[in-house]
Amino acid sequence: MTEPSTTPVTLFTGQWADLPFEEVAAFAAEAGYDGLEIACAGDHLDVARADEDDAYVRERLEILDRHGLQLFAISNHATGQAVCDDPIDFRHEGILRTDIWGDGDAEGVRQRAADGMKKAARVARKLGVDTVVGFTGSKIWPYVAMYPPVPASVIDAGYEDFAARWNPILDVFDDEGVRFAHEVHPSEIAYDYWTSVRTLEAVDRRAAFGFNWDPSHMVWQDIDPVGFIWDFQDRIYHVDCKDTRLRMGGGRAGRLSSHLPWADPRRGWDFVSMGRGDIPWEDAFRALQAIGYTGPISVEWEDAGMDRRHGAAEAVGFVRSLLWPLPDRPFDAAFADGR
Repeated sequence: MTEPSTTPVTLFTGQWADLPFEEVAAFAAEAGYDGLEIACAGDHLDVARADEDDAYVRERLEILDRHGLQLFAISNHATGQAVCDDPIDFRHEGILRTDIWGDGDAEGVRQRAADGMKKAARVARKLGVDTVVGFTGSKIWPYVAMYPPVPASVIDAGYEDFAARWNPILDVFDDEGVRFAHEVHPSEIAYDYWTSVRTLEAVDRRAAFGFNWDPSHMVWQDIDPVGFIWDFQDRIYHVDCKDTRLRMGGGRAGRLSSHLPWADPRRGWDFVSMGRGDIPWEDAFRALQAIGYTGPISVEWEDAGMDRRHGAAEAVGFVRSLLWPLPDRPFDAAFADGR
């Protein structure tokens, strides 16, 4: 009898941080998830506390164990965002923990955020995982439109700033045997294909820095998410899945979405529940198989037009439908033997 796929399917808890961690764990187990990708948000995981309090770390692990869940990665998106961002302003105050925001002095926020990412590496090791997922922030994202004209020296300086701020963080990741999986995403130093290339070059392609493959923001930018897997196959350290539906027809809806709210039908694109959008999931999962990716498939569920409990429960079934068992030997060999 063919064995089912052993690829774990996990739930990213970032969109559930308003709920107690134990409640989210109970829901994920009931919905059929194998584990969680724990966000450093709400009461789910406080890295500052975990860095100092081993009993707190054991408590987090006991909650997972109580619900039969595994842990493969933690995520610290908001803190990572503040490492390189310029300006630092009211938006960051709204997403950062008070110990990172402090008095709001911009450079102080960046330094505390960098320290927070170092703590995340140490906490990941305490939790027994080797991957931290997150954002980097970007000094040069405000210039993405390139108008008024921006000299090349300003862009160069942005990548130099990223390297100067992140290399010391990555040194701690190396010390802990942990990798950082950057989510390629608008507002980050790597937000599309060529910026991903340049970002790796900025840190001399050091092994501590790789990518969290999430195709949702690639598709609306016309980036091929399957080709990205193949070209960056040695850097796919984690996989997050959320779906995107394009609405570019009619001559009104644009890719930048006109500052319209999520689920507004006038937007050029929107997040939708897994399998209901325009991402080529089967091709993507076949590509992940081809490059030998063995990590978790983490559902980052977002759909402003659907109840999250319904959507997240639906998503785990969709993902499992694409995780069929691998052949026990190459097809060519089996074909040759049967001729």
